[in-house]
Amino acid sequence: MLGGAPDISIRDRRRLSPADVRPPQVSRTLAAPIQAPARREQRLPLLVVGIVLFLGSELMFFASLFGMYFTLRARSSGLFPPPDIKVDSTRLLFTSILVASSGTMQMAVHRIRQGNVASMQRWIWLTLMMGAVFLGGQAHEWLSLPFQISTDAYGSAFYTMTGFHGLHVFAGLMVMLVVLGRAAAGAYSAEEHAGIEVAAYYWHFVDVVWIGLFSTLFIIR
Repeated sequence: MLGGAPDISIRDRRRLSPADVRPPQVSRTLAAPIQAPARREQRLPLLVVGIVLFLGSELMFFASLFGMYFTLRARSSGLFPPPDIKVDSTRLLFTSILVASSGTMQMAVHRIRQGNVASMQRWIWLTLMMGAVFLGGQAHEWLSLPFQISTDAYGSAFYTMTGFHGLHVFAGLMVMLVVLGRAAAGAYSAEEHAGIEVAAYYWHFVDVVWIGLFSTLFIIR
């Protein structure tokens, strides 16, 4: 034995595996498991969860309005809807504008995910103007209809359903103004944009509800 090293003969060395002749510190290093980097959990922002729950309650609210309409229709002795209420080019135009605004709002979400705040703001401004045009068309129709809310059952249902929807559209426009104000203050980025997604979810919901209202009030006979 020289210098404290174990006396290993040539024959014994041939029988030893490579792991047996490594220094203890190197063996422990190689035997240690390699730990994978911890994955960062991605959770939905509470604001997004809140709007989903809110839209669920709004869905039940509009479902009750549809139930009211079909109940009145089943018990009505007259034509429901009246023969002079039908789909025309003006109603189709304003409906197309509102439905198209859902696409422009989604483009705003797409742009902010890319980190392009200026482009996102332009798309939201376009969506806001399209929504305002739709509300203007609704106000014009209210003023030119041949019946009032107190005329008959259809009039009551029509003004109630379109009125509540108009309030939701107006609320969506106010939300867009808030989003634009916060965007001007630098509140949004590619990583932080939950407020914009919430506004988009709400606006899509408003558009889908109008498609149902339009079909019910003007198409279904």
